[in-house]
Amino acid sequence: MSVTANREVAWGLAGCGDIAEKRVVKAIQASERGRLAGCTRRDPRRLAEFRSRHSIPKGHADYREMLGDPELAAVYLATPVWLHASQTIEAAENGKHVLCEKPMAMNSRECRRMVDACRRNGVKLGVAYYRRFYPVVLKMKELLGQGVLGRPILVRSTLVEHARLNEGDHPGWRFVRDQGGGGLLMDMASHRLDVLAMLFGTPESVSALADTRACPIEVEDTGSLLIRFAGGIHAMVFASHCVEPPRDDFEILGTEGCLRSAPLNGDRLELTGAGGKTFSVPKAENVHQPLVEDFNGAILEDRPPAVPGEEGMTASLLLEAAYRSAQSGRAVRLDRVKSEE
Repeated sequence: MSVTANREVAWGLAGCGDIAEKRVVKAIQASERGRLAGCTRRDPRRLAEFRSRHSIPKGHADYREMLGDPELAAVYLATPVWLHASQTIEAAENGKHVLCEKPMAMNSRECRRMVDACRRNGVKLGVAYYRRFYPVVLKMKELLGQGVLGRPILVRSTLVEHARLNEGDHPGWRFVRDQGGGGLLMDMASHRLDVLAMLFGTPESVSALADTRACPIEVEDTGSLLIRFAGGIHAMVFASHCVEPPRDDFEILGTEGCLRSAPLNGDRLELTGAGGKTFSVPKAENVHQPLVEDFNGAILEDRPPAVPGEEGMTASLLLEAAYRSAQSGRAVRLDRVKSEE
């Protein structure tokens, strides 16, 4: 793997779809210690268009061919979830560090294989849970650490983003079970689950409902989770593609005060009780930028990334337990899921 003489990380990009177009390319190209050296896409015409549009030096129609480029030190996986495990393992075996889109993999066993492969080959593995870098989330963590809320009792997360799908429409891989692993819970709620894990540690158990209420898809468009964390903290997570208007609320209730961010993707954090205060905490214009900058630093400084694979897999463990709970109608302990990896 290559880190250039001026201490720059040469990146390769796998997956040239929506998230890469909107954020990932710009984040890598604007990063202080990284540059985008290559990309891969199976369709030669679309690959050429993407390279030209973003002035990317090299293009490969085959992912393995890109991994063979000795110039590259790291790869960003912006591919469908079902490819994450195999592509991460291949990258690790070719000596490339990996920053993988969320959710990390289809299940916790795949996550463990990814972690083990990267450890065995001496490369870094990070997961793109970029909300960990939100100033509003970091402020929550700071205030919780200061004990401002007293003892946290309940967390509530409500995520509503209406999906306008009609019968006969191609739903896209995010709504196909064997490509995305699930529906809204896997795709979008996973970010909130990771924030919960960041703030409160490893979940102990989950009870869940997952239903398809209105969208013509094979996976859930609505889900409700009741999660128990260490110390008895409860978290209620509701996510739906069926409700209007959109919402993205995150609230922590404690014995002495409450924190609320609505939307979580916004720039305000309200503290009620405990003196009361509103914090203005704007996030980066490109929310992938801090993620990429951190991963560059992890490689160049030989330290763990902010969201290492070992932590990024917590959301996947929780999702796996939640789907089992929804199928069985019973609460599922995460230690039982983890023991089966």
